[in-house]
Amino acid sequence: MSPSPVGPAVGTEPAAQLALTGDLARPVRLTVPDLGAWPQHRMGVTFECATSGVRRHRFTGPLLYDVLSAAGPGFDPARRKDRLRFLIAVTGADGHHVLLSWAEIDPDFGRAPVLLAGSIDDTPLDRAGPQLVLPQDRCGARYVSGVNAIRVDGAFRAWA
Repeated sequence: MSPSPVGPAVGTEPAAQLALTGDLARPVRLTVPDLGAWPQHRMGVTFECATSGVRRHRFTGPLLYDVLSAAGPGFDPARRKDRLRFLIAVTGADGHHVLLSWAEIDPDFGRAPVLLAGSIDDTPLDRAGPQLVLPQDRCGARYVSGVNAIRVDGAFRAWA
């Protein structure tokens, strides 16, 4: 009788997964290696951290806009500028939450080059999960490490 596996061997823990959910035609689970399917952008960034001062890093990964667009956001073509009501909620493995608007990342509006980075300083983030990078932010509070969930939500309606 051969031995049955009791768990992954040391050093072979599975890659972290990111769940894309919400108002999407194609919700999906992705790993950092999966993010290599989109065009890669390399950015050197500097931001301030309240606890450790000024930080400088090089991040590489696809634009958040490209990844979410491929998942098919549920924009209503009958509603003029419908995409402007969509919100993007990003959650990290440590529970850190950030909210962005679709207009922030859309090339027709804010055009912010927000990355879903698969590496930091040339070190792959396969096990930790991707990092949300907002190079336009002076403060690093919206950078999210170990992103494990992104929800796209078009439920926002103007208050009457």
